[in-house]
Amino acid sequence: MKYDIIVLGSGPGGYVTAIRASQLGFKVAVIEKENLGGVCLNWGCIPTKALLKSAQVFDYLKHASDYGLSVSSFDKDFTAVVSRSRGIADGMSKGVQFLMKKNKIDVIDGFGKMKPGKKVAVTAADGKVTDYDADHIIIATGARSRELPNLPQDGVKVIGYRKAMTLEKQPKSMIVVGSGAIGVEFAHFYNAMGTQVTIVEFLPNIVPLEDEDISKQMERSMKKAGVTIMTNSSVEKIDTSGSGVKAYVKTAKGEEVLEADILLSAVGIKTNLENIGLEEVGIATDRDKIIVNDFYQTNIPGYYAIGDVVPGPALAHVASAEGITCIEKIAGLHVDPIDYGNIPGCTYATPEIASVGLTEKQAKEKGYDLKIGKFPFTASGKAKASGTPDGFVKVIFDAKYGEWLGCHMIGAGVTDMIAEAVVARKLETTGHEILKAIHPHPTMSEAVMEAVADAYGEVIHL
Repeated sequence: MKYDIIVLGSGPGGYVTAIRASQLGFKVAVIEKENLGGVCLNWGCIPTKALLKSAQVFDYLKHASDYGLSVSSFDKDFTAVVSRSRGIADGMSKGVQFLMKKNKIDVIDGFGKMKPGKKVAVTAADGKVTDYDADHIIIATGARSRELPNLPQDGVKVIGYRKAMTLEKQPKSMIVVGSGAIGVEFAHFYNAMGTQVTIVEFLPNIVPLEDEDISKQMERSMKKAGVTIMTNSSVEKIDTSGSGVKAYVKTAKGEEVLEADILLSAVGIKTNLENIGLEEVGIATDRDKIIVNDFYQTNIPGYYAIGDVVPGPALAHVASAEGITCIEKIAGLHVDPIDYGNIPGCTYATPEIASVGLTEKQAKEKGYDLKIGKFPFTASGKAKASGTPDGFVKVIFDAKYGEWLGCHMIGAGVTDMIAEAVVARKLETTGHEILKAIHPHPTMSEAVMEAVADAYGEVIHL
């Protein structure tokens, strides 16, 4: 069978690419070895948000009296929480199936392996191999949970994120190794559900990619919620021979032994590049990533790669944008390369974190003269009324030209606010223009305007 475009993988990179290709008139097939929608939809972004929502509602029930309400008895049903999350993931996966049909995209089930001469051999579940040809092959095979040699995952006591969202029963205690988005989201979920959680982070700050002020606030909030946090610490070895897991942790003060029912390894991801035919085709890789140009072409004509398998942030929205850029370039449209300096990152624990652009430290290192403004949610009428006064908005501007260099937020619902900063930066908006754009009151979003006013010495509500 011959196609214009074959996409290998159907995550937020692959399926979005396929739909955009179909819109542009190409004949398209997608090859998927497991679930349509990939990790993001089935095991990552979406089902975790469902778990976190259950944790939030549970939290509300615990604090009902703060809102003048009395709830006489409530409890959690861990299995029901997990099954709600799975139900949402399954519904979304069916949504992608519908989109494939609607856009007349062939979905080929099986494991795809590329061959020279723009071919892909697909091994179906029954072992049958079928070859498919295409003019353009786009690799979007994504990534999985990274295993460290000293933290081998057995899926029972030492688990990755996949298992963390489908545990049969709730553990009494848990060690989370790594404090990026995945680590803190699960730490927050299990802690809210009543599990004793300890986070072990190798670096000096949790959520280490964020601005330092954000990291410090997150640490305060999580400790207040009852999570134990160990920074500058690393798990050297583990012992799973007893009833739970023992982790031997190296700290600045010496070795400490932690015991828990389960250890969740959240130390990053590993790209899915094995056995997909890279070597046979001659596609160049470097440090576990496929090398591509600005429009996602590999070194071999007709083969492209997008998403977690190429350098850049491993985020769903990035994979989708790369896929659209790649296919529009193939179609001969006028396309600008993606600006990787303007990609927002979000963490959905409580409080939420959202950021875009440079941190204060990065901006200083680049030699900018800075105007920095901060607006705490304790001064926000909406945040106070909602019972969510934790957190702040921080903005960073170049003093000379007013360029908006970075925006960092922590608090309730900030993941839905960051797009303002992304769009404004895309349009090269200055601080003064944000100041003069009238924000609605009372909202969380007006904290952005207030933070900008603080940067320019015009803040009213502080």
